[in-house]
Amino acid sequence: MQSRIQRTAIRKLKPSAFSQTPYTRRHVHAGKQYHAPAAIASQAPTSHDAPKIGDLSHLSCLSTSSILRTYVITAVSSNGPLRNAVFLLLRKMLDSKSMFLNPEKNKALRWIFKRTFYAQFCAGENKQEVQKSVEKLKTMGYTGAVLEYALEVLETDKASAADTASEIATWKKGMLETVEVATEGDFIGLKWSGLGRQALENLKNNSAPPTPEMSAAIHEVCDLAFQKGLYFLPGAEEEYVNLGLDAWTLDLMRRYNKERAFMYNTYQVVLLTTPDKLASHLVTAHKEGFIPGVKIVRGAYRSYEPASSLTKTKEETDEVYDGIIDALLKRKWNSILKAPAGYEDKPVPEHAVMLATHNAVSIQKALSIRREQALNGQPMVECSYAQLQGMADEISCELVQASKAVAAGQKNVDKPRAYKAATWGTLAECMNFLMRRAYENQDAMERTKETQRAMGSELMRRWKAGVGLS
Repeated sequence: MQSRIQRTAIRKLKPSAFSQTPYTRRHVHAGKQYHAPAAIASQAPTSHDAPKIGDLSHLSCLSTSSILRTYVITAVSSNGPLRNAVFLLLRKMLDSKSMFLNPEKNKALRWIFKRTFYAQFCAGENKQEVQKSVEKLKTMGYTGAVLEYALEVLETDKASAADTASEIATWKKGMLETVEVATEGDFIGLKWSGLGRQALENLKNNSAPPTPEMSAAIHEVCDLAFQKGLYFLPGAEEEYVNLGLDAWTLDLMRRYNKERAFMYNTYQVVLLTTPDKLASHLVTAHKEGFIPGVKIVRGAYRSYEPASSLTKTKEETDEVYDGIIDALLKRKWNSILKAPAGYEDKPVPEHAVMLATHNAVSIQKALSIRREQALNGQPMVECSYAQLQGMADEISCELVQASKAVAAGQKNVDKPRAYKAATWGTLAECMNFLMRRAYENQDAMERTKETQRAMGSELMRRWKAGVGLS
């Protein structure tokens, strides 16, 4: 059967679906593989430390219903056997043709799904719902949102010319709708392979550039996003297409990033080549006169890559991540992000950076560096932080509270720019999309136990306060 690009591509799962690979190879926006805090050597300043990440008082900005929902969902996600059973049941329900089992056909099930899993991770099904979600985030104190359209492409049959045109049109429509619902300061999450099967072939084929039709669609979307004051955040994918992704993204930086870091590129620190590649890209940007946007993630495709190309341990991954962030924030080359030839005595070139992580230690180090720089009146790079909606709220709320604590006009204080990343689309589209992301990020799902504990403690604190025990 001829395949086609889909917002969601439904697959049947076997009983062992989440212990074995249940899908054909395909591409989604690179999920962020996050790690729990680990005791590793800090490269950040030891004085003027930021408040402790995860302090329960910072969860006061969340409603009790939201905390309870997060507690229940993270209790499921952090328990492997229970998670597999629940996901298998969800898959059967989403695939079902029965009007009783399919939440798109059963109003009662739809009501339950919409107020549980969908509400936890998704921004909305239409413009009104998405804008309401983003406004809620900003009211809470977030700088904005990272919005991603629930679109994916399956690597299957070769596309005909008509297929390619249709796939490009589908991508453009979804991206334009995302730009339309976003507000100034928001990020647009995307993946270049979402342009369709021909785009995927070009990315794999010696980094071939996008076709003229693809370029026209990309430029139309980027022009509108740039005019609205948004940022573009393409995600990394599997390494065999990343050379193509880098080439496409750097070319767009040359076009749009002359005055500000509009276009970002994603760097996965689990890949041993990342430090050298990032250093090379920074120097290229400096020589060619544009400001690169740098999104740093640990990496979600470890299981797809050869072991020889990856960091060997979590501790090594943490060390590389924190070393890169240290170099970027201080604009000083170090033993991790090494200076290319001719730049040994020069600062790290100008850039903007996003820490896309659920690792409290990494964020604590970054906050400490930024606080020290602000107190000393030192120049600071543009920096933002992002966590997935519905996850790591104990970290996100800390960033929000730190931002809100900065009084208007206050000097020598860093005001963190905190974002939540959320998918938007219909119930079925988002649920299928998120289940694939959950499959890719099983390690991160298991590490949601920290969030579960934080939510449980906050619920207990509120109960005690309610009955006069605190």
